[in-house]
Formats: sequence, structure tokens, C-alpha cells
Amino acid sequence: MIFINDSVPGMITDRRPPRGRLLSIAPALLVVVALAACASPGTREGPAEASDRTTPDAAEAEVAAPRIVATYDGGVLVLEGDSLEVVDDIPLAGFLRVNPAGDGRRVLVSTDDAFRVLDTGVRVEAHGDHDHYYAVAPELTDLAFPASHPGHVTTNADTTALFADGTGEAQLYAGDDLRNARDLSDVDLVVHESESAHHGVVVPLADGALLTTVGDETSRSGAAVLDAEGSELARTDACPGVHGAAVAAAGTVMLGCEDGAIVWSGGAFSKARSADPYGRIGNPAGSAASPVVLGDYKVDPDADLERPTRVSLIDTGSATIRLVDLGTSYSFRSLARGPLGEALVLGTDGAIHVLDPDSGETLERIEVVEAWTEPTEWQQPRPAIEVHGHRAYVTDPAASSVHVVDLDTGTVTATAVLPRVPNELSSVGG
Repeated sequence: MIFINDSVPGMITDRRPPRGRLLSIAPALLVVVALAACASPGTREGPAEASDRTTPDAAEAEVAAPRIVATYDGGVLVLEGDSLEVVDDIPLAGFLRVNPAGDGRRVLVSTDDAFRVLDTGVRVEAHGDHDHYYAVAPELTDLAFPASHPGHVTTNADTTALFADGTGEAQLYAGDDLRNARDLSDVDLVVHESESAHHGVVVPLADGALLTTVGDETSRSGAAVLDAEGSELARTDACPGVHGAAVAAAGTVMLGCEDGAIVWSGGAFSKARSADPYGRIGNPAGSAASPVVLGDYKVDPDADLERPTRVSLIDTGSATIRLVDLGTSYSFRSLARGPLGEALVLGTDGAIHVLDPDSGETLERIEVVEAWTEPTEWQQPRPAIEVHGHRAYVTDPAASSVHVVDLDTGTVTATAVLPRVPNELSSVGG
């Protein structure tokens, strides 16, 4: 386990002997999954080749799609990705959040004091130009990453970073480290210690470098980039209230600010300024297929709950911001990206608004749920959108249901009433 302390540039310490393997960093790879029937044999290289294989006595079944995970008040549901059948209902106390673990099979469930590893039970097998999925029973494993106030989870460059707001510590591991891990001693962790505890995020970069937010418990001002040895390469204080990170095409990283955004590209920071003195972007959604990041946009610094109708499209190449008025409000769980980089916004009018990220033009409006109102507390359930390949999953807490939307045809292809009220969603797979 390697520790990097950015308050002492260049300082690295080991808490246990190295296991003879360096943390491997590789460029991120976007895999678009074809769910068509198998037409001809073949193989291709990619992350799917490293997916888990079960023991010989495990009862595997082929399924049509990866599984999705939904949190609720008191546990998590594991659902089949096509039929939405409930595979498992796992009780777990506390307010729960969920994110992909970065290996195409597992998710991380954030509890009060840890990131718990949940194995969805589905492995991916590459087959020509598409993937096959083989499933066993899901399992909430004993593997957990202790964290004081678990926060953002970010995967980039085949590495996943888990940020603890209570300490400012981030734990990083390579994409395949969880495959056979039973406890933390099986994971080659790199631990980054921020200058101060704060609500932040760490984004892994190529060659073992990382980008980290800068701040403390009272304010956040910007970001810094450190190399694999912990030496600072660059720093900016031009991002007041820094919050949220997204990775765009070519590995460009964008972070939201109270006056726009900052962009890390080509070894330097640049600033994209909002049109308003206070024009906050805090929930960005990036796509490897587009240099443009989709973001929210708020203009009232004193609002307890602002319900904006405009979204931001941040061009990371030109460091400019385009604002688009949807004519309807949305929430922080409303933003997603389509398989070709389309900007998707789930409005409170109940529809998915499909935007061209380059022009801001509305390409399509897909009606999914009834009109809804954003609740006053951010932890309360509200409709959420999660995209996997050419499918969008949309929750409807008012009806305890979830819908599958075919993004190619703009139609709802499946709906299921769940035994629990869904809150957050996460998908995994090729």
C-alpha cells in the first residue's frame, strides 16, 4: 500500500511491503455493448477479457444484459438488466449510495463509514463485436474500504479512486484488483492524503498521476495535479466552490466551479467562465465520445433549493460554456450521456431531453414518467437516470417502479414495479 501526502511534496511511504506489482495505468476504453444475438465466433481484446470466471461448481446462466443495482431506504436491489426482475434484495442499514467499482462486475455501496463491495455476479465474455453475459447469484462481499464520510467515486485510466470527505484521503486501485480480492491485503492500494479534509474528489490520470481538489472544511478553491511520486505538477485556485468531476474525450478532465469550470488538458489548467457572476456548475456528466461535458447551472447563491431550467454544455477544447434552456427543471440525478455522446436530461416534466452536445439543439424528447417535483432534501428519492450502452434506466419513486428506455428508438421497452422505493441507480458491464 503506497501513501502519497500532498502536504509534503514528493513524500511516499509504504504501510506494508510491496506485493511485487506496480499499479498499472492504461487509457480508459469506452465499450459499446451490442445485445444482438450471436452471429459468428470471434474474439477481441479489452477489459472484458479480464472479467471474473466462476469456480467449476458454480451454476452459471447466460443473461441478456448486465445487472443494475438500486438503493432504497434500508438496502439494495439487484435487478436483471433486461427484464428488471429482482435477483436479490440485500438489507443494509443507513443512507446508501452506489457507484460502479471500475471492473465491469462490481459496485461500491457507500455506507456511513465504508465503501462496501457488492458483486453483481455477472461476468462479461467478449465474442466478436459484442459481449456475452454469464451470471451467478449476487453477493454483498466482506471486502470494504473504510472511509470517514464516503464521498465521490471516480474511475479513469483503468484506476478507481474513493474519496473520504471526513479525512481528505483517497484510496486508489487498478481496474482488475478486485477480481480475486477477499480483503484489503489482496488489493494494491495507493493512498493519497489531501492537505485538509474537505468534500472533494480525486481523478486518476495516466502514468500514475492524479488530479485532486484543494480545500478544507469551510471552503474549496481549486485543484492540483501530482505525479506518481507525489510531486506537484500544476495547481490552480481559479475554481471557487469546486465540486464534481467529469472525464471527456481524449482523457480531458473538467471540474465544476461557482463561476464556471476548470479544464485539465495537455498538462495545463484552463478556465471556462460562466455568463453570470455566480453561475455554478456542480454535477457534470462526461463522455469519452465527446469533448463537451453536460452540467447543471445555478445562479442563486442564497437559494436553499434552486430548481434551474438551464443546463450547461462545457466545451473542454475551447473552454467555453453554452447554456440551454429546457423549459423544465431537473435535479442532480437527471444528467447522463448517450452512447454517441448525446446529452440526456431527465426533466421534471417526466421526459428525457436528448441534446446535441455541440449545438445544444434538442434532438428528441422521450416521455417516460409523470411530471414530478424535486424534493427539498437531496437524500430523498426522486426520478433518476442511468445509462448503459443504448439503454437508459429511469426510476419512478412515486410508483416504486423502474423503466427501460431504448435510446435508439426512443421507446420504453420494459417497466417493473419494485418491492421497494428506488433511490440511486448504478449499472456495470462491458
